[in-house]
Amino acid sequence: MTKKIPEKTRFIFVTGGVVSSLGKGIACASLGFLLKSRGLKVTIMKMDPYLNVDPGTMSPFQHGEVYVTDDGSETDLDLGHYERFIAENMSRMNNVTTGQIYNTVISKERRGDYLGATVQVIPHITDEIKQRIIVLARETDAEVVIIEVGGTVGDIESQPFLEAIRQFCLEAGIGNTSNMHLTLVPFIESAGEPKTKPTQHSVMRLREIGIQPDFLICRSDRHLNKSLKEKIALFCNVRPERVIEAIDVSTIYEVPLRFADQQLDSKVMGLMNLKTDPANLNQLQNIVKKIKDPQSKIKIAICGKYIKLKDAYKSITESFVHAAVANNTRVTLKWVDSEEVEKDGPAKYFSDVCGILIPGGFGNRGIEGKLTAIKYSRENKVPFFGICLGLQCAVIEFARNSCNLKDANSIEFDPATPHPVIHIMESQKNIKDLGGTMRLGAYPCILKDQTRSFQAYQTNYINERHRHRYEVNNDYRRILQENGMVLSGLSPDGNLVEMIEIENHPYFLGCQFHPELKSRITQPHPLFVSFVKAALEFCSKNQQNG
Repeated sequence: MTKKIPEKTRFIFVTGGVVSSLGKGIACASLGFLLKSRGLKVTIMKMDPYLNVDPGTMSPFQHGEVYVTDDGSETDLDLGHYERFIAENMSRMNNVTTGQIYNTVISKERRGDYLGATVQVIPHITDEIKQRIIVLARETDAEVVIIEVGGTVGDIESQPFLEAIRQFCLEAGIGNTSNMHLTLVPFIESAGEPKTKPTQHSVMRLREIGIQPDFLICRSDRHLNKSLKEKIALFCNVRPERVIEAIDVSTIYEVPLRFADQQLDSKVMGLMNLKTDPANLNQLQNIVKKIKDPQSKIKIAICGKYIKLKDAYKSITESFVHAAVANNTRVTLKWVDSEEVEKDGPAKYFSDVCGILIPGGFGNRGIEGKLTAIKYSRENKVPFFGICLGLQCAVIEFARNSCNLKDANSIEFDPATPHPVIHIMESQKNIKDLGGTMRLGAYPCILKDQTRSFQAYQTNYINERHRHRYEVNNDYRRILQENGMVLSGLSPDGNLVEMIEIENHPYFLGCQFHPELKSRITQPHPLFVSFVKAALEFCSKNQQNG
């Protein structure tokens, strides 16, 4: 290895077995929350075994949401969980894919960096994987690095990562690393009991690779009794007190508290010779209490085209949880297919909601339904919030129906439109490759005084994350403003419209960026907080009038 493992850093590797989607990302984020609450500097890495360089070109139906970091990296959605829990900004260093590893190794081979050696999985691929872990530890100066390996033990794709972990643990030395394995303990109704065999076989596969787990995180829909934990411990060669149950909970933000009840953080620190004061979990306990027992409830519609796979909007749904806590309410989300709105009309879907959100997206499918939803919101004074494509649709609808610009559109949907109120960014016109080429990452924005945007942020200068190719056409700024649209946020040079509002409406706001990417459970995003507050006021007013 060309770079030495930092002596002060501890490394925790988290693998999964039996089935996928057990919640490794939540487990990593929860453990990170507990360790950070003890005063440790924590960062988390996701290793994805797929050959894509990043998820940027993958369908949301396959991969869910693409999460974007400040530095413009398109990453796995688990990085969103990491940021929301530990309130630390991730970067491109925090997400590693097989595609990135092989691309780097092959590039080195083409340059002659290996001096004519035969390039192989061991040591070249595994060395590159280990280097990514070391670089992250050094660049972030982290005291603890948690590394999540995607997929399931036994998958062909993840074998190089697991071999790299085996080597890394050997090289780092005893006490500097820990291995956690997340498995499923299913309850078989016909037998009337939980079964440990899937966990035993999963650990067996892991041990065949050369990795002995120090902790087992056992997903289950019910509590595991002492004898069951002892059985798992015996057959998996793990201490009984390190068999940790991860039962289903009503909110993911309760997971750190359940881990703390079982002293997972204390046990990890004891194994790795770390000493700090106990974690103060009062704030999280209060948050969970408000989530589970709110003072009120409201319903807000999300009108999009990926509603059958809600992971496509994971950061938005979590941002509503955060904003609901800030307003001491519960937000029930009504998922509305924009194509159905186009077919059936808006009243059928929105007459019972307190607010309408149009999220980001690509392509023209369902666009007319989104425009119909926005028109309904604008005319009926229902609070509206448009994100990225949602802002663009709001501009199109306003141009058509308030500015009398017939057939106004985005050139993304209609290249021949007579009024291209949304057009492609100048910097995007000559780009051919799709991966990692959009306007990505954090950019500054200047807000106008005495606008809803300014009221929400309480500052004129903000910095938000973007992921788009299209923007408001400046040729139409004047007519939009003359008819009541407020361009409430602009890029510092004044060339890009970043936020819009309309006059004479209780809450109608759109932003070109993605505020959901910066909302944290302990730091709710101001735009979501203000939108939920407006929805509460709308419902309260309607109930009084009704």
